[in-house]
Amino acid sequence: MKVWELGDQKGISSLRMVDRPDPKPLPGQAIVAIKASSLNRRDIMITESKYGAPKPENRIPLSDGAGDVVAVGEGVTNVKVGDRVVASHFTPWTDGAFDPSYFAADLGVTIDGMLTERAIVPAHALQVFPASLSYEEAASLPVAAVTAWSMMQPFADIKSGDTVLALGTGGVSIFALQIAKMNGARFAITSSQDDKLERCKKLGADITVNYKTTPDWEKAILAATNGRGVDIVVETGGMATLAQSIAATAPNGRIGLIGALGGRPENQPNIGGVIGKNIALKGITSGSRKMFSDLLKAFDATGTKPVIDKTFAFAEANKAYQYMQDSEFIGKIVIKH
Repeated sequence: MKVWELGDQKGISSLRMVDRPDPKPLPGQAIVAIKASSLNRRDIMITESKYGAPKPENRIPLSDGAGDVVAVGEGVTNVKVGDRVVASHFTPWTDGAFDPSYFAADLGVTIDGMLTERAIVPAHALQVFPASLSYEEAASLPVAAVTAWSMMQPFADIKSGDTVLALGTGGVSIFALQIAKMNGARFAITSSQDDKLERCKKLGADITVNYKTTPDWEKAILAATNGRGVDIVVETGGMATLAQSIAATAPNGRIGLIGALGGRPENQPNIGGVIGKNIALKGITSGSRKMFSDLLKAFDATGTKPVIDKTFAFAEANKAYQYMQDSEFIGKIVIKH
């Protein structure tokens, strides 16, 4: 079978496609013929050795993937040969609270991932996805969509009438937009490009702000909410944007700290507003298999489809990485196997 490996992690050029023998399942494992996979921002960081310690050069990347079960090991009962399945990337996290031990079995990071023709997956991490979703659509969900769901549902307890703010137009932000609309909430989003903001309006965004032309974007958000601020912030910028997010948040609001795409700020943000406004601030580290199951049910029930910006062939996976690095996309980038 064909697989992609990380190589020496000196950038995208280190990725390499090689041949390996077809795998056989051990007890508790399933073999999945991958039909589609998708990229997340951390996949770029991994190729540059900027996401934890360097990985083995033969590590198969990508946490997102969907396909067909073609073999199961002894003791596997939750899936069977022929099932169309998708996997939770933190494979041990089936339900309950997060535990840091889950990082030890993270698809595409600490164990082999989905950029392969056949993946070896702990069977308990798999679940059948609805017929309403294609392989490409299902492959878009495991990291970004589940992260957005974990932030918006269990933590922020989104409800009709809330106003949600997301920073940027990557996968998590666009899924947050879709989840907000499912729940009857208003949605605000920022970007450095007006054309991306126009696309977000077509997806249902109510408030859009170009943070390049409006550096004090929090003031624009406050003005658009009659000075009250937003109820929920999907904070992907990290410490570099946190002070502005706090300023844009309404009393008793909820901020989910998801990423750090804004880099390191010169000065630490003043978080006094967290206390002054009684804001709940929480780190969000993806979600469980149970959360993923709930998300799949919601997408199926509402007919919601992931926003896929562009699809690449398996043999051109390195071009998909480059497209993500160039940042000229909204939503998800998919590789069709």
